[in-house]
Amino acid sequence: MTTPTSTQALTYSVDEVAALLGIARGVAYESVRNGSIPAMRVGRRWLVPRRRFHAWLDGTDTREVA
Repeated sequence: MTTPTSTQALTYSVDEVAALLGIARGVAYESVRNGSIPAMRVGRRWLVPRRRFHAWLDGTDTREVA
């Protein structure tokens, strides 16, 4: 098991993703809900795993990214 060496969060919020992409918050939430942006529901919150998000941006297969 590896331990993260930085204190950087492992996920983005939908608001952070919206800001990173330069899109409206509502568009980001809709994209998360319909699966366009990789995300997972944890309770009432949507979380976007950083590695999957950046793999999605790069156009790489997100299934290969752990």
